[in-house]
Amino acid sequence: MIKMKKIFALCLLGSMSLASYAKDWEKQLPYQNPKLSVEERVEDLIGRMTLEEKLYQMSAIYFGKNAEIFDATGEYSMDEVRKQFGTHGVGHLSCPTTDMSARQAVRTGNKIQRIAVEETRLGIPVIIDAEAIHGLRATGATSYPQSIALSCTWNTELMGRIADAIGQETYSRGIHQVLSPTLDLARDPRHGRLDECYGEDPYLASRMGVEFIKGVQKNRVICSPKHFLANFVGDGGRDSGNAGMSERELREIHMPPFEAAVREAHVKSLMAAYNSLDGIPCSANRWLLTDVLRKEWGFDGYVVSDWSAVNHAHGALHIAPTKAEAAALCAKAGMDVELPRLNTYVKLDEMIRQGKISEEDINENVRHILRVKFEMGLFEHPYVDEALAEKLCDAPHFRSLAREAARQSIVLLKNEKNLLPLKGARKIAVMGPNADVVQLGGYSAKGVSGVSPLQGIRNIWGNRAEITFTKGCGMTDNSKDGFEQAIKNAREADACILVMGGANWHTGGETRDRNNLDLMGVQEAFIEEIAKTGKPIVVVLVEGRPVTMTRWMDKADAIVMMFYAGEEGGNALAEVLAGEVNPSGKLSLTWPRNTGDLPMCLLHRPYGREGRIVEYDNNGKDFLPKDRYVPLYPFGYGLSYTTYTYTNLKLEKTAIKEGEDIRFTVDVTNTGRMDGDEIVQVYLTDLYCRITQSEKRLKAFRRVHIPAGETCTVSFTLPYSSLSFLNEYLKPEVEAGEFELRVAPNCMEGLTVRLTAEGK
Repeated sequence: MIKMKKIFALCLLGSMSLASYAKDWEKQLPYQNPKLSVEERVEDLIGRMTLEEKLYQMSAIYFGKNAEIFDATGEYSMDEVRKQFGTHGVGHLSCPTTDMSARQAVRTGNKIQRIAVEETRLGIPVIIDAEAIHGLRATGATSYPQSIALSCTWNTELMGRIADAIGQETYSRGIHQVLSPTLDLARDPRHGRLDECYGEDPYLASRMGVEFIKGVQKNRVICSPKHFLANFVGDGGRDSGNAGMSERELREIHMPPFEAAVREAHVKSLMAAYNSLDGIPCSANRWLLTDVLRKEWGFDGYVVSDWSAVNHAHGALHIAPTKAEAAALCAKAGMDVELPRLNTYVKLDEMIRQGKISEEDINENVRHILRVKFEMGLFEHPYVDEALAEKLCDAPHFRSLAREAARQSIVLLKNEKNLLPLKGARKIAVMGPNADVVQLGGYSAKGVSGVSPLQGIRNIWGNRAEITFTKGCGMTDNSKDGFEQAIKNAREADACILVMGGANWHTGGETRDRNNLDLMGVQEAFIEEIAKTGKPIVVVLVEGRPVTMTRWMDKADAIVMMFYAGEEGGNALAEVLAGEVNPSGKLSLTWPRNTGDLPMCLLHRPYGREGRIVEYDNNGKDFLPKDRYVPLYPFGYGLSYTTYTYTNLKLEKTAIKEGEDIRFTVDVTNTGRMDGDEIVQVYLTDLYCRITQSEKRLKAFRRVHIPAGETCTVSFTLPYSSLSFLNEYLKPEVEAGEFELRVAPNCMEGLTVRLTAEGK
């Protein structure tokens, strides 16, 4: 009776197999017994597996658009699945249910899992993966602001709540692994996938990435942060270019987000990148995947390839004469799983016979995979309740969270004569190629019930103003046929809102890099023509990357940056324009004046002498005499409908001894008439160091709500290690000397104070 009650209770959770729990564990094989340690179960199972079974655990099946796999109803044919699983099973399924409804996805996943658990020789469950960079990439699922937008909130608590929501929705669909988050840094906006990044700074990206991973993984869904390492920073921002940089730069800039994912968030998977480091492909780089990742950082999960990376290692990077030899190099280096389809790893038996790789090498790869499956409880909980997925699919509380995030992500770049918020306008002309479109960005779900800027403006303004709309121009074409009607609408309006920008898979996104960051097509000419009407103009940029705007920015009275803001972006934008929400987002990257300025980032080493950029000299007006760093908008920048004043920056101690924390406070006063959120940023400068250092390094930040007229005292504590640099041996060292601490609204302003460190 007691046993039956236990079985019933477990089944109510919607994630248990009644058949598996109806067994007496003591009579099962050791690897099936949850009372044993994970390591005991792994070793027992490894000892029972054939080489074929091991190789299939290191491989994935991708059904794709293969017609043979679908039955007459349009669903997967389980007979075809059985053929591909055989008696050996398979380790992973690549995005099999992305385009299915919530209930169909769970039903399909459970059917496939039942074949893996009950019809293969050893009954090893399969891991089903999906994308989830800013919400699960599944039909109708909640779409939150894209990563670059979320980073502009500078709100790690909000990031944690969003990640928890993503984890819940993902688990409800029977997905066990998300190929997210993207921890590459947005160091060059010419790169097409910049919208997937948490900005240019390693500290900010680390904080956002850790919260994402923790939030998702607490829902029994594992994360695979990508792309390890430095995939987006090739020359010219070109996709997957060789990163020919020093180990120092890798460790100082590109590794910290991944190291934090391993050490702090205890991530259970990681995706190797397509690119090479100093000529060695990341997917076959033993120093990267084993020496650093496992031996140095203590990673105990498994590494997956980027899509078809083994093929690319052979066909594009030419590291071996055959795909099988390239596969052996990747597996030996520490890349445990080949995604997305059965390809070369299942044929590694021939490489074993040739001595190119050993079965013990294979065993080590498989151990990494099985350990995670046991830790997840996948053997005990292989199935999911169908009803849960429908209940959580774009649930109202998730949609509300998406709107909250969109509000905080919007950045006000310019607001001449306080045009915004728009008050008293009786007739508003909305126009532009992105006005009546929902732009979600890369790796977004289909069937999302999104709100466009035009819809949002109509929703928020209601009967308060007459809203007219004409597109005016396209995004990339050169037609000016729509100019005339748009100009007519503008002349009849009290204010004009021009929603311009780009679109994923069109002006940006995967494999779509750029060599010029100007608005494409005739968008810039369109802005100039509307400006000639003399009416107040708000330009809203809906984009995944910064755009250069020197041609037209002086003609716009206000400029609003809305990085792809998710399904509720249109409503959030309208709330900001109407003044129902005070904009609080701040840039998580440096905004260039011209494409030729790139790369341009906060973290950069000083130049060895002064130099002039001729275009900016202009009799010294624009020239910064000690640096070439001349951004249009600096890192951390963003305006508000109120103003803030920083005063009373106080250090607890100005002389810091080894091991002591750095404690300080600052008063921030809201000197305007509107409540608001301010993002208080902390930067540190090592004034003299024998190894050249970046002028400013972001070390802390805090988002604080301050009512109008009130003062908030903000406290910070930095560890002694924040004063360190990497010495000649690439080891952290604190050198005795003087430092400057800056507390600021962005990296170029604020209060500073000096402190000294004792050093070692």
